[in-house]
Amino acid sequence: MTPAIDQLKKLRIPFKIHQYDHDPNQTHYGQEAANKLDPSLHITSNQIFKTLVVTLNGNDKTLAVCVVPVDYHLDLKKAAKALNCKKIELTDAHLAQKITGYLVGGISPLGQKKQLTTLIDLSANDLSSMLISGGKRGLEIEIKPQDLVNALPAQLVDIKA
Repeated sequence: MTPAIDQLKKLRIPFKIHQYDHDPNQTHYGQEAANKLDPSLHITSNQIFKTLVVTLNGNDKTLAVCVVPVDYHLDLKKAAKALNCKKIELTDAHLAQKITGYLVGGISPLGQKKQLTTLIDLSANDLSSMLISGGKRGLEIEIKPQDLVNALPAQLVDIKA
């Protein structure tokens, strides 16, 4: 079990687990999930979301999480506006791992050591279910978008580019 799964169980939120064999040479983790998940599940890449940790206004003590579809980039300006700050940037990988308790490629928005302000791209609202990292590489959690919003809590905002 991972802290993400433990959090969902504690909150009694329904979810499904999907696993695949992670290639240790792969660095495009979200795309790897899209390519390796069982085709019989009929999961499309727009249902798979990546978790990005961002630094607000250059302050490593002020971080947030942005969850966007793997086929898209994070629009830094849209996210900064939603977070009421002047500028954001992707957080250094080592700091992201230290703060969340997860390895890059397995960072889940759930079960982090310190729960950060979280934004989920609005496109999730159009889906009956979405997949997020389960807290380790090769492990995905399928969950209803509104259940994820409620578990965190998070805001649904247009943040993809």
